[in-house]
Amino acid sequence: MALGLVGMAVPLAVAVGGPAQAQTRPLGRSTGSVTPVTMAASSCTTTAGPYQKQAERFLGRPVDGRQSRADCLAIQKFQIDHGISPTIGYAGPITSGVMNLINAQKAAGHNPNAAKKCPTNKGRIACVDLTRQLSWVQDGSRLVYGPVPVRSGRDGFETRTGLKRVYWRNIDHWSTLYNVAMPYSQFFDGGQAFHSIAGSVWSPPGSHGCVNMRKGDAKKYWSLLRNGDDVYVYGRKPGT
Repeated sequence: MALGLVGMAVPLAVAVGGPAQAQTRPLGRSTGSVTPVTMAASSCTTTAGPYQKQAERFLGRPVDGRQSRADCLAIQKFQIDHGISPTIGYAGPITSGVMNLINAQKAAGHNPNAAKKCPTNKGRIACVDLTRQLSWVQDGSRLVYGPVPVRSGRDGFETRTGLKRVYWRNIDHWSTLYNVAMPYSQFFDGGQAFHSIAGSVWSPPGSHGCVNMRKGDAKKYWSLLRNGDDVYVYGRKPGT
């Protein structure tokens, strides 16, 4: 695996879509987003999961810790909407983790850099908080865009932390390995890049290193960033 080669004229790799994105590959090969397959809803389980009360509270259901048909359908819909498998309405640790992540993202509000962990002395900079799976663009201490939810590298393929710079951009990037389009790719660290995906940015377990974004957010980042702009990645993705 060719990792950590920053500043090259072309990326070594690009992100893979579906349940896992962004794997670094040898020079001359690239990977791309796999179009997710729409799956029919599975049957609802009658079993209450260990995070039943949390799920009920999150979804605005009566909080009694007992699985009802309505509870299961609400949990199942959340799982389908957020790319969580299996979609059987069971409130397990993966579902709980995504709910915790969404709560943390909502709590960031319009001041994601309240703790000043992303540098404010760099001018235009794209910040990536792996812990909250959030990204935003700021000029000094002024928020320009975001924060927006993202999906970073999963365990074993973590998005690398530190100060980086955008070094190569391709609005219509094409993966020759997977034969799929990867829109709005902006590479900032070897094979790791911002780019849009067709699936959910909340779907576990994560990418293979890239910072996956919803299409509208990736498009906005494309309009805001240029080659040479700073990117700062910090924190640690839950589960890595």
